[in-house]
This record gives sequence, structure tokens and C-alpha cells, in this order.
Amino acid sequence: MKFGIVVFPGSNCDRDMQDALQNDLNQEVIMLWHKDQDLSAFSKNDCIVLPGGFSYGDYLRCGAIARFSPMMQSVIKFASQGGKVLGVCNGFQILCESHLLPGVLLRNANQQFICKNVYISGAGGTGLKIPIAHGEGRYYAEDAVLDQLEANDQVIYRYSDRNGQVSLAHNPNGASRNIAGIRNLEGNVFGMMPHPERATSSVLGNTDGRQVFRSLLIGAALAV
Repeated sequence: MKFGIVVFPGSNCDRDMQDALQNDLNQEVIMLWHKDQDLSAFSKNDCIVLPGGFSYGDYLRCGAIARFSPMMQSVIKFASQGGKVLGVCNGFQILCESHLLPGVLLRNANQQFICKNVYISGAGGTGLKIPIAHGEGRYYAEDAVLDQLEANDQVIYRYSDRNGQVSLAHNPNGASRNIAGIRNLEGNVFGMMPHPERATSSVLGNTDGRQVFRSLLIGAALAV
């Protein structure tokens, strides 16, 4: 399985993602410049990653300008053909702006940038310690959309305590229904605000991020 990491002007987690995938997870990685369009080296069993950062300086809405980059036109087509796409933090914002995922990411409820470790809970219910670093990470969608996401099992992660218990007390940014990450209905596009690539190295004392990559991409037989 190959991973392509898109580099936008203002990306600051692209090399973190490359290091995590190559050195900690032993995966093949190809860096992709935002002005290019060629994804011919990738099949639908591979994965394109939109990393965190401040694409185009976030001078408009976060991810709004990146959505129109040449590479994103190819990524949108790649996703429509069943290719896997993962967006982390700013990448999640870009996926929503591109309408590959529903909803929007709004300013944090406390109106402040938040950078700390949090816990998220997935299908297994176990709390995973994953860092967050965002100012516009509050996931929001209308109740009808949220109900549909839950009915179709499209919510992949919620903010929780270390035991995986979801509550408002452990919601760092005011996200609707504690949502930290979602997928599309087809199950090939994933977006999340926390940074799993910052939690894959044993040197840093936390490898919970490996479980995130394993669980999201298990259908592609990701070996970690």
C-alpha cells in the first residue's frame, strides 16, 4: 500500500506524517506538490493524505482555498473512484470544504487555539491518547446530518476520557456530539481533527496513533 501526502503552502505536518508512515509504520510514501495533478502511481487500494497545517495561510475559511488547488481536483476524482483519502486537522477542513465529507469545522467554543493531548474513542470503545492542535476544530452539522452520520455508522471517533467514556466534560472544542472524526458513506474518505501521526513513535512515549491508522485502513491490509 502506498501513501501520497499532499503538500500545500502552509502545511506544517506533512513531514510529521511522512516520518510516521515511513519510519514508524514502514509504509511507502510519495510526497505530492499541490500544483501537480498526477495520481497515476496510485490505485484505489492506496491512500492520499491531506496533512495538518495552515494551507494557504487560512486567510479565508480554513481549507477553502486549498479546495481549489490542482491536486485537489485529482484527489476528488480519486475519491469518487473508490480511492482512500485521509484528512487530518487542516486536511479534515479541506475535505469538508471539498464536500467529500459533510459538515464544517468552526472556531473552538472557547475562541482559543488548543494544543494538548486528548482521548478519543472509536468503535472499540477504548480511549486513545492523541494530540490536538487547532483553533477551528469544532465540528458542526445540522441535526438531520448528524442523525444520518450516526445511523450510517459514519462517526469514527468521539472525544472521550481515557476509558473511552464520551461526555461533554471531555469535549475540548465544543464539537457537535463530541465528534472528532467521520467518514463518508462509502467508507473510503476519512477526516479527523486529532493528529495520529504525532503518536506513533515509542521514543515519544505514545504509540496510540498506530491504532488509528490500523483501524481506519484495515480494509487495505495496512501492516503495522
